[in-house]
Amino acid sequence: WVNKAIENAQRKVEGHNFDIRKQLLEYDDVANEQRKVIYQQRNTLIGVDDVSTNLSVMIEEVTDEIMATHIPRQSQESQWDVKGLEEAIQAEYGLPMPIAEWLAEDEDLHEETLRQKIESEYRAAYQLKEDQAGAEAMRHLEKSVMLQVLDERWKEHLANMDHLRQGIGLRGYAQKDPKQEYKREAFALFEALLETVKYEIVGLLSKVQFRSEDELAQMEAERARQQMQYEHPTLNAQSAADAAGQYAQRETDQKPAEAPVKGA
Repeated sequence: WVNKAIENAQRKVEGHNFDIRKQLLEYDDVANEQRKVIYQQRNTLIGVDDVSTNLSVMIEEVTDEIMATHIPRQSQESQWDVKGLEEAIQAEYGLPMPIAEWLAEDEDLHEETLRQKIESEYRAAYQLKEDQAGAEAMRHLEKSVMLQVLDERWKEHLANMDHLRQGIGLRGYAQKDPKQEYKREAFALFEALLETVKYEIVGLLSKVQFRSEDELAQMEAERARQQMQYEHPTLNAQSAADAAGQYAQRETDQKPAEAPVKGA
C-alpha cells in the first residue's frame, strides 16, 4: 500500500512538472514569435544601405495618427482641435506649423489636403538637413538611429515580458486563464513596443541638428563604430583580457615610483 501511494504521488509530481514545462513552452512560443519579427526587421535594416523608404512610411503613419487624434475622420471643422494638433506636431517633429493660420488663409484646406501640407512642410524641413549634411551622411544616420532604437527598446521589452511572465500566475486567483491573459498582454506590450520604436525614430531624426563639420565627423565615426558592433556582436574574451592586461601594464609603467619610507 505504501509503495502504491508513493507511485501515485510520483506520477502526480511528474504530471505537474510536465504541465509546468508545457506552460513554459507555450510562454516561450509567444516570446519567440515576437523575436522572429524583431530580428527580421533588424536583419532587413542591416542588409540595406538606404532605409529612407522605411522612414518615409513611419512619417506617414505618425502624421496619420496625430491627425486622427486631433482631427477625427469625416468630422466638421468645428470639431477640430487645431491648437492640440499644432502642439503635437511641435512635440513630435520639433517644427512650428501655423495650422490655424493656414486654415484661415485657405478655405479649400480640408482633412486630406491639410495632412498633405503637413507632410510637405515636414519633408521640406528634412530636406534642408539633408542638404546640409549630405545624402550619404543622412542615410548612415537614419540606419544607425533605427538600429539603435530597435535594439534598446527590444531589450526593455524583454524585461517587461519577463516581469509579465513572473506575475501572470496571479491571474488564476481572479478566475482568469493565465495563458490567455499572458498572450493578450504580451501582444499589447508588443504593439506598444512597435509604436514606441516608430515614434522615437521619427522624433530623433526630425529633431537632429547639424551645427559644424566636427559634428558630422563625429556622427560618421559613431556610425562606423556601431557598424563594427553589428558585424561583430561579440568580442573575443581573450582579446578583451589581453587589452585589459596591456592597459594595466601601461598604467603600472607610467605610475611614478613611491618614495622610500624613512627609517625603513
